[in-house]
Amino acid sequence: MSFLREISPLVRNRVLSEKDVLLRLAAQIAAEIQQGERKNYIEVLDLSSGDLHRGGIKPITFVRQVLAACFYPALLEDDSLPLDVKERADDLLRQCDGGSVGSYTDSCGITKIKHGLSKFITRRDGGVPSSPDDIFITSGSQMALMFMLKLLVQSNVPCQTGVLIPVPSYASFNLALKDHGAVIIPYYLCEEQGWTLQVEELRRALHAGRKTCNPVALYICNPGNPTGHIQSRKSIEEVIRFAAEERLFLLADEVYQSCVYREDTKFESYKKVLSEMGSTISSTVELASFNSASKGFMGECGLRGGYVELVNLDPAVKEYTRILFSTRFSPPVGGQIALDLMADPPKPGDPSFPTFSEEVQSIKNMMCKNACRIQEVFAELPGINCQPLKAGFFVFPCLHFPPKAIKWAKKRQMEPDMLYCLQLLEETGLHVRPGCEYGQRKDSHHIRLLVATHEDIMEDALQRLKTFHMRFMKEFS
Repeated sequence: MSFLREISPLVRNRVLSEKDVLLRLAAQIAAEIQQGERKNYIEVLDLSSGDLHRGGIKPITFVRQVLAACFYPALLEDDSLPLDVKERADDLLRQCDGGSVGSYTDSCGITKIKHGLSKFITRRDGGVPSSPDDIFITSGSQMALMFMLKLLVQSNVPCQTGVLIPVPSYASFNLALKDHGAVIIPYYLCEEQGWTLQVEELRRALHAGRKTCNPVALYICNPGNPTGHIQSRKSIEEVIRFAAEERLFLLADEVYQSCVYREDTKFESYKKVLSEMGSTISSTVELASFNSASKGFMGECGLRGGYVELVNLDPAVKEYTRILFSTRFSPPVGGQIALDLMADPPKPGDPSFPTFSEEVQSIKNMMCKNACRIQEVFAELPGINCQPLKAGFFVFPCLHFPPKAIKWAKKRQMEPDMLYCLQLLEETGLHVRPGCEYGQRKDSHHIRLLVATHEDIMEDALQRLKTFHMRFMKEFS
């Protein structure tokens, strides 16, 4: 019997995604460059993922010094390390069994780190209290989302569970929903108004979804991936009221909360806004809020540190959630340490503060400059329309292809923006992602590229994109 017949149909029936195809081509091109077979460019520029360090940004010194001392405690005797680094590393090691990061921790995370996260959330939300008992640390925010889906999605019932998700939205979450047996109920963000979330569209999607499934949850990504939008307080209030009226569980993915670079824009958490609404709503709407050390100024993707805070869950449900989280292995200690450093960074007066604040401000300035530069270049190019960049790691411009280009893509049985990305990668070595991977309105086309990259890399990428795009539009006009 074939091995394929023995594995899950969900795995067997998957085909290569747009991401897989582009990754394979990028690897092939990189190998050819190494072998001297390509002359028109000397390297592949990868702006396809939200990896800050891959984008040429150096890790934060304080973070890496504390991590180094935790993983190699002999460094605690090294006079070259600042005193606050050694004190923090020593304190963290005392929270580990045997004084070692190699030991298991509680499956929900190290207690003291959870206390630090609750203080961080309370400060962020202007004093709205947060309890360590409501916080669960995981190996990345995506893992926390997966656990919440296990809690919400009922697979052995006649009517499948539905989850409302934005379009566009990142593909891995859509795939996770399908793996858990959930029905995806798409609602479309309004691109023409800066990717705003409109309650009228939520109502339309919910009404359509109830014809085929039982909608139980509403997923929000704020600030948005891939769109770079951020919700206003008024918008958040409207969404919360909608969730209250329709008895929907709110899943608020807020991992880009520290990446806001428009001066007239600020991030407000769903929990803070919820707490300041009337008691009928503030005490009843169920919410899960997600955050991570992978995004923001730290960008520690590889350490896999994330958490979820649960709000207004019934005590019995919360206890079941605790049992569910306890069934898995403890989250990586390195990721937990990264979360602790994110929640409680150096303060004015600490030896590490001057370097830390300079490095963080440099990253914020870089992202702001890149956002402005992207807008400048796109404004000059025919057939590209880009909404104002406000927050997050990505830009998601709309491409208006000539009919000849669309016809050319159809002949090759491929989405036009996917073919555009393949040609861009082949001809210039610039690796970005197509809008079809994230979902988009019918007959619209986009690309997604990373904003959080070194300014020199961004300038090189924009020049490659500009040259290719002008040639592409001329060829198909």
